Amino acid sequence: MALVEVRNLSKVFGLGESPFGRRRSGEVRAVDNISFDIHAGETLGLVGESGSGKSTLGRLILRLIEPTSGSVVFDGIDLLKANGSELRRLRRDMQIIFQDPFGSLDPRYRVEDVIAEPLILHRDQLGRHARHQRVCELLRAVGMDESAIHRYPHEFSGGQRQRIGIARALALHPKFIVADEPVSALDVSVGAQIVNLLQQLQRDFGLTYLFISHSMPIVRYLSTRIAVMYQGKIVEIGSTEQITAQPQHAYTRKLLAATPEMAVT
Repeated sequence: MALVEVRNLSKVFGLGESPFGRRRSGEVRAVDNISFDIHAGETLGLVGESGSGKSTLGRLILRLIEPTSGSVVFDGIDLLKANGSELRRLRRDMQIIFQDPFGSLDPRYRVEDVIAEPLILHRDQLGRHARHQRVCELLRAVGMDESAIHRYPHEFSGGQRQRIGIARALALHPKFIVADEPVSALDVSVGAQIVNLLQQLQRDFGLTYLFISHSMPIVRYLSTRIAVMYQGKIVEIGSTEQITAQPQHAYTRKLLAATPEMAVT
């Protein structure tokens, strides 16, 4: 069953000002008439080089940016027609894990405050003790000791910060998570640990992922299906086995040939 249905989705950006102050004419079609489904419980890997439109597509699906045209239906509801209160309710079921574990956590907040923020915004009926217990549960779920709650993000490594970001994304029991290059800022061994953590959390919490990456080996390891994005278009989509064993598009073959294997154990 499709949890997310994307139909004819496009995003066009104007070129805007040049560095010399002159306005440049024209536009950039960052996402170009894309249609696909994401099924409940699966991981759809979205792979392509930097600048292909992957992150823009992920943000369009969550309605963090507005599309130029097209539609996104989440769990049977048209996101682009949802009003403020409907969208607020839907956002509890849709979360994002950001690429940069250093920039995505507010340095002024203790870890407890970072993770509890979604609970305060969306579950304000929870008392202070219940929020504290939930934060401790989430830290344990991502492999961190609950003693971390009193510390600040700068006191942790990149991998630990990404675990904190994942705990924050899980706070509201979401159905769907966009993981936007969640390991690209980490070294290989730490990135492998985060990939395995995401896989375990999917089993534990019944999550559905859109996993965005420029690395075909990571996508191949984690994904149920793979969509290959090039210059704003999905050029190929299919099962992981089909895409990696019998790629149909030249760009997919290029990605498979160009990226070294990642050891994930």
